[in-house]
Amino acid sequence: MRTTSFLLLLFLAGCSVNPVTGKREFNVVSSAQELQMGKQNYGPMQQSQGGEYDVDPELTRYVQGVGQRVAAQSGVSLPYEFVVLNNSVPNAWALPGGKIAINRGLLTELKSEAELAAVLGHEAVHAAARHTARQISRSQLMQVGVAATAIATSDSDYGNLFAGGANLLAQMGLSKYGRSAELESDYYGMQYMSKAGYDPVGAVELQQTFVRLSEGRRSDWLSGLFASHPPSQERVTANRATAATLPTGGKKGVDEFQAAMRNTLRTVPAYEAYDEGRKALSEKRSDEALTLANKALNLYGEEAHFHALRGDIRLAADKYDMAITNYNRAISRRDGFFYYHLQRGLARNELGQSDGAVSDLSRSIELLPTAPAHFTLGKIAAARGNMPEAVAHYKVVAKAGGDYGKAATAALVRLDLPDNPGTYLARRCDADGSGNLVVSVQNQTSVPLTGVQIEVTYTDGSGRAAKRRFDVRGQIPAGRIASVNTGISPYTSGSACPVLVVSAAIAE
Repeated sequence: MRTTSFLLLLFLAGCSVNPVTGKREFNVVSSAQELQMGKQNYGPMQQSQGGEYDVDPELTRYVQGVGQRVAAQSGVSLPYEFVVLNNSVPNAWALPGGKIAINRGLLTELKSEAELAAVLGHEAVHAAARHTARQISRSQLMQVGVAATAIATSDSDYGNLFAGGANLLAQMGLSKYGRSAELESDYYGMQYMSKAGYDPVGAVELQQTFVRLSEGRRSDWLSGLFASHPPSQERVTANRATAATLPTGGKKGVDEFQAAMRNTLRTVPAYEAYDEGRKALSEKRSDEALTLANKALNLYGEEAHFHALRGDIRLAADKYDMAITNYNRAISRRDGFFYYHLQRGLARNELGQSDGAVSDLSRSIELLPTAPAHFTLGKIAAARGNMPEAVAHYKVVAKAGGDYGKAATAALVRLDLPDNPGTYLARRCDADGSGNLVVSVQNQTSVPLTGVQIEVTYTDGSGRAAKRRFDVRGQIPAGRIASVNTGISPYTSGSACPVLVVSAAIAE
């Protein structure tokens, strides 16, 4: 009962009115926090998904115009922003605070301005109705519920390179919305587009297209838009019913949309070759990847991503000078994308050009913090004897997990273990049957340790404070526990553990 009452009070304290539906909902995230979340994550999210699609600025202006017209009908005052991303995966998303993105790959599948208005209106509702904040709040309520129950019953693509605190919010912003949130966004998004003068049937046609494509099991779609906005016949039916209640004769904008898309549609074959080249390179079919990269460049030589692909092929083949030339060409066309600076920095490091590598990798981190950049900067700092800087970089990467995280953890242990052994070895105190102090230490690193020594503070027979050191013999494998019986007594299990780990080394 105490847990139930606590959760009820928490729920009531966190209730707020949904600005779109007018319903009271649980939400512990303030509007100010939402604005900050969106502002903080919008740039990194764009970088992690290909960056801005800047080779067709007229298309971006067109999309922004449609988005602002539709979002203006929400009645919710948000600093709406719309960006087109240079990504072939058909997707669109919204972060808190009205920060909205649509991929080039989704635009090429649409047929009219009304369909575009349906997509952007749908995303505007996600922002205006505070759907992401609601997800965060519900997650926190569940966590609090688990904790409260425990207390009551008893006495935790480019995107995979990311290494930063914004990643959690980014994942939540793109996570799968619930059925009610999707239907809500469809319904109110259609209200917005209708008020903006668009034919709401565009939203019906859009969902019909999505259902058809999902039934065709196109993997790129299934991993893109459908991951966060799953299509269904239910949504088609619901949209058709909503359209029947709205004014007819609105704008479809087929000709306007096709005119805005003309230049981008011409480049579709080039991006298809590029995407196939990326896939070939990931599967270590380097010759095929190079052929496809050259095909993409022959079709459209101004796209920086295509030059970077050729650079990645050269880098994989250890042709570092040639790779740098390709990355130079990419950067000359688009200086504000992290990946080109990251890759050129890695190539320069392989050639021993440490100053240039540091400059490139630092620039890449300014745009998007990544594990490879921090790890390489850690290696360079260690080689230069700047151990504090190396440790700082490795600590960032160690939190990121994956292969880089493991490598960084090992490097960090090598550097930091001599000075801070207690950081990497947990200790526990127990009493044996005779009341003697038994100390157990657990190796919390990913490498075997040896030379572990502990220091025990105790009261000697004359009542004075004393210290004594003990060796933990042998190697302690990663994750394993070793114990030593100190013979010091009396000790009562559960008392404070008067032990420090004073030394340890990696078992070579």
